[in-house]
Amino acid sequence: MRLSGLLSILALACSASMSVGDQIPDKALCSVCALKGGETELEKVKAHSEHDGKAHYFCSKDCKEEFDADPAAFLPSVLPRPAPAFTVQMLGGGDLALDDLKGKVVLIDFWATWCKPCLETMPELNQLQADFSGDGFSVVGVSVDEVEDGAKKVRKMVDKLGITYPICLDTKQTPAWHQLKVKAIPAIFLLDQGGQIVAQWMGKVDLAEVRAEVAKRMKVD
Repeated sequence: MRLSGLLSILALACSASMSVGDQIPDKALCSVCALKGGETELEKVKAHSEHDGKAHYFCSKDCKEEFDADPAAFLPSVLPRPAPAFTVQMLGGGDLALDDLKGKVVLIDFWATWCKPCLETMPELNQLQADFSGDGFSVVGVSVDEVEDGAKKVRKMVDKLGITYPICLDTKQTPAWHQLKVKAIPAIFLLDQGGQIVAQWMGKVDLAEVRAEVAKRMKVD
């Protein structure tokens, strides 16, 4: 899904939210489903919550609970914004911190070996790395696989796909996916040279838009 499309969906979800005290509608766009699955159809309202004076509606109690745990993660993202400091473990050994990436345009891809859409995305990201790496650009893949046997599974998949960009494991006590409020994978964040998040995609990714955003940041026609 295009970033602009996702933001429009989330904006629609927010605009569909009503002021506290208004009558609960029979159907509404569930903000959780809109973000995680790209849902665009109104669904039967089975739960609602209040946040910042607005009522938000959900298709299930599970969606309500997920929203209540972190409301900001399901509202339209503010762009640009500073990326939170994080550290991940490199697959080949050692750590990689956000500060190590400053000065480059960086595409951070959260993925897992069990996520089919993630694996379908990675060859194109590999091509982006090949096309732009000499111009101060890098793709960094961050696997969210479980720690147990995670490195072995990740290494096997990276070798199978022929991935050449850096791959990391999200194994720290405070994982990067948590700090960046990742709610669905693949989740891709584009950072500028100063460490600002200037674009992001979560769930369904439009790779043509990803490439266009990278080219724009690299000033390539």
